[in-house]
Amino acid sequence: MNVALWVVQILLALIFLIGGWMKIFMYNKVYEMWPWVKDSPKAFVTFVGCVDLLAGLGVILPQLTGMLPWLTPLAALGASVILTLAVALHIKRKEMKDVIPNLVFLALAVFVTVGRFY
Repeated sequence: MNVALWVVQILLALIFLIGGWMKIFMYNKVYEMWPWVKDSPKAFVTFVGCVDLLAGLGVILPQLTGMLPWLTPLAALGASVILTLAVALHIKRKEMKDVIPNLVFLALAVFVTVGRFY
């Protein structure tokens, strides 16, 4: 079980770190790639990118370093909230092709949350 949790944590960290990096430092590219960015203020997209970066670091670093490892499931819980909001946004915008990956990532984040709490 521990190996599965680590694999999922690494995957989630990569997803959040790459997404956050792109939202912060590659705004013009995400502006063209993701339709929701065109309808959102740049400051909001940057904020979401910062939260994504923190989530990516949070799902891996506390457990990896052994320092405050109880923060890992809390970060995964926060990632679950972010992903739930992403699913709601895409459903509201009728972007169903973007709902499925976010639901998969949500399931992975819930898996880490539950797995690391126990």
